[in-house]
Amino acid sequence: MAKETDFTIGPIVAPLLRFSLPILLALFLQSLYGAVDLLVVGKYASAADVSGVAVGSQIMMTLTSLISSFAMGTTILLGQKIGEGNRESGGQIIGTSVVTFMTLGALMTLLIPLLSGTLARVMNAPAEAFAETSHYIAICGGGSVMMIAYNVLGSIMRGIGDSKTPLLTVVIASICNIAGDLLLIAGLGMGAAGAAIATVSSQAISVLASVLLLRRRTLPFTFTRQHLRIHPSILRRITGFGLPIALQDLLVGLSFLVILAIVNQLGLIASAGVGVAEKVCGFIMLAPAAFMQSMSAFVAQNHGAGRHDRAVLGLKIAIGLSTVFGVVMFVLAYFRGDLLCGIFSNEREVVQAGFDYLRAYAIDCLFTCFLFCFIGFYNGMGYTAFVMAQGIGAAFLIRIPVAYYMSVTTGRLFYIGLGIPCATIVQITLCFLFYARIRLHESARK
Repeated sequence: MAKETDFTIGPIVAPLLRFSLPILLALFLQSLYGAVDLLVVGKYASAADVSGVAVGSQIMMTLTSLISSFAMGTTILLGQKIGEGNRESGGQIIGTSVVTFMTLGALMTLLIPLLSGTLARVMNAPAEAFAETSHYIAICGGGSVMMIAYNVLGSIMRGIGDSKTPLLTVVIASICNIAGDLLLIAGLGMGAAGAAIATVSSQAISVLASVLLLRRRTLPFTFTRQHLRIHPSILRRITGFGLPIALQDLLVGLSFLVILAIVNQLGLIASAGVGVAEKVCGFIMLAPAAFMQSMSAFVAQNHGAGRHDRAVLGLKIAIGLSTVFGVVMFVLAYFRGDLLCGIFSNEREVVQAGFDYLRAYAIDCLFTCFLFCFIGFYNGMGYTAFVMAQGIGAAFLIRIPVAYYMSVTTGRLFYIGLGIPCATIVQITLCFLFYARIRLHESARK
């Protein structure tokens, strides 16, 4: 039986690592969803299917990130209430979250399949891969309820300090997804559509496993069917925390979609290559993403308990640990990224295009170890409006303009990708300035 972690007392390093490791493994397996889709499609289908899965999964990943970011409002609020010692609000927080997000999921399930063709056109999907892209989006969009349910359940578990239950459920789903890909793509030759069906089916199994496991455990607060309604005051708090994070991730995700649309104009090989590189990037960015989520839970509890110095110490430790992973990923991706891209495609031109783009992402590995920990820290403190502002500003004032300029002047994927680390450097600078402002404000109050 999984136990909740109290971050407000005792050592920091060991509990933080124990909490981060299951998150890292869960994120790895979630990335494996799309990676296995692309891997099997790359081995058993055409370049059009590869492009279709790459473009379609980028859209779905953006929507998934939007929902999981909004659900961070639940994680933060639960963590702060536990840190305050106020566990009676837990049932109301969970009930409000479930009703709100399931309503949103139902709307997405209806709308995304209807808009699949439009989304493919907006993304400038290559003509040869337009049908595959549209089918992938429509099928995955039809399973939006399952995608949202998984993310909400995971946010609840992390809010109470449990990162192991979400890991177990995603392990089950990943196994089912791999089996589905092999059956539908390699066995039945269904290409991009088969990849989408396998993904949606595995998410449904993950949700079922989560519900079964939750029913067998004791929560640190009371939760009954009567809590399954929207409590206005709770919804305002969840929205206040989660909406800025969601808007930031949505618009930042849109900035990457704009870059992909720019690249798609360069042709099918460039589109498929960047799609492959994005899948590899999903893995090399896992460690900082795990520390970001861990920081949110860690800081939320300590902020609720009034232990601000401990929250800052946790931030410094997380940055140090994350940097180790960042350096290793930089060396691997920058110098041997062709081997990584070769996992997902047999076509030499696609692999070389992916490697060229991936080298820019490798540089970003050296900076995200700082940025992601800062974002997790500010989310846990409740400064989600700042997180939104710095993310959106860097995306649309730095990342997209640099990528577009490089596409026009060079047409080379490496230089187009440099817009990514350029934006990250600006974001880190803003995070340090905001941190200095916070410390100055605290000193003035004393």
